Amino acid sequence: MGTDLRIGVIDSGCSPEQANGAIDARRFWLEDGQLREGAMLPDQLGHGSAVLASLQRAAGPVPLLVAQVFGAQASTSALQVAAALLWLVEAGATLVNLSLGLQQDRPVLHQACAEALAAGVLLCASSPAQGAAVYPASYEGVIRVTGDARCAPGQWSWLGTRQADFGGYVGAAGSAGASLGCAAVSGRIAALLHEQPGLDRHQVHDWLRHHAAFIGPERRGASHA
Repeated sequence: MGTDLRIGVIDSGCSPEQANGAIDARRFWLEDGQLREGAMLPDQLGHGSAVLASLQRAAGPVPLLVAQVFGAQASTSALQVAAALLWLVEAGATLVNLSLGLQQDRPVLHQACAEALAAGVLLCASSPAQGAAVYPASYEGVIRVTGDARCAPGQWSWLGTRQADFGGYVGAAGSAGASLGCAAVSGRIAALLHEQPGLDRHQVHDWLRHHAAFIGPERRGASHA
């Protein structure tokens, strides 16, 4: 992985204003069972725009690569996400935010994540605070993030649970808490990599754990400044 910072986001796209700040964008969709790719369309869900806003608040101005895998509905496929991830790796992404979770473990997605990690790309994926495992958060080497209502802007928690490694700021997020928490932590990682280029996954993980505002799940009530 090089030291040129590029942040990839796999989601439903972004607002026109956000698109103006992206260095590249591409849409991945299925048509008659076949994978297609082309120019990005406007964000129909608003999810990607919210995720990008959360990431940018924490990261500041960073070069963005946007991969669109959601259309009018909040559903996608492992094939689309895998293709988007491999495109981002080829485009030189340093870190990829995946504020999404698929319920089924698919070899094509597992392989794409393994290739990205082998290339030195950091992967942050959202995971629900409770419930069944989701992918790619459950893959080895992926930084698992959920939302944490204790966190103020600029704060995160070290959870270390079966569900997630870290929790991030969500604001009044409602059901999108894990998505926005993941984006906030990704944004802080992006800022860290801007300050300290070349950190690997283990170094980033250790830094986040050391500087967390809260330790353990909320029910334990344990925290430190």
